[in-house]
Amino acid sequence: MFGEMGLLVYTAILMVLITIVYKFSSIARYYLKFIFFGVASVIMASAPIPLMLIKPRDSRNGLIPAAGIRMACRLIGVKTSLEGHEHIVRNSGCVILINHQSMLDLLVLAELWPAMDNCTVIAKKEILYIQPFALAAWLWGTIFIDRVKKEDAQAAVNKTGRTIRTRKARVLMFPEGTRNQKEKLLPFKKGAFHLAIASRSPIQPVVVNRYRFLGKHRFDNGHIRVKILPPIATDGYSADNIQELIDKTYKVISENVDLISKEEDDKMKKD
Repeated sequence: MFGEMGLLVYTAILMVLITIVYKFSSIARYYLKFIFFGVASVIMASAPIPLMLIKPRDSRNGLIPAAGIRMACRLIGVKTSLEGHEHIVRNSGCVILINHQSMLDLLVLAELWPAMDNCTVIAKKEILYIQPFALAAWLWGTIFIDRVKKEDAQAAVNKTGRTIRTRKARVLMFPEGTRNQKEKLLPFKKGAFHLAIASRSPIQPVVVNRYRFLGKHRFDNGHIRVKILPPIATDGYSADNIQELIDKTYKVISENVDLISKEEDDKMKKD
């Protein structure tokens, strides 16, 4: 009995200390929020696995994890909004390109997943070692590629192109290839554009405002605004003039990231 009481007392003291540190230390708040986000994301993604097993590889398996991730983020002070539903490609599959800033971009995917049918993502094969998250990701249709072996990666891209055409799938990708919180977007990699051209599907640009609430050892409350832009046709493009398509898409995404970030900055100043 004493041992149980002692454990309860120690737990209570620990919770009080964590609460105090969380309130008064921005560094502690930064790490605690990210730890909570990471743990919550894995739990929310993995808990519905028994339900996902009923219909494996179905994109709708991602709806419950997406809802759970959105809920978890509200608990750490991150709110989201999604606009531009009228621009969603309806009559075909597409390649959705999003600017990439942080692991919090998982929340962006959680916003887009229920708004668009037949969503999927491409992930590096190493994620398969992160269980049970990897199993959940496979069950909702993630396409895993081996980036070391180019022939395997190309085969996966070709398969994805066929999936886009036959199932009208929507592949969500980050064309910068790595996280970037600077004011200027990184150059776009060609993979997503080769995929769009090969599948003869449009590009659906999606922009997210810059995470001003996030900085070095700083994680404040904030708002993630996600905006779906009009699609960009890929007709007339090939490997020979792919750079023109890349430049056109880069310009559209870059200008709109600047625009919505400024709008959010102005709103914060007024508030």
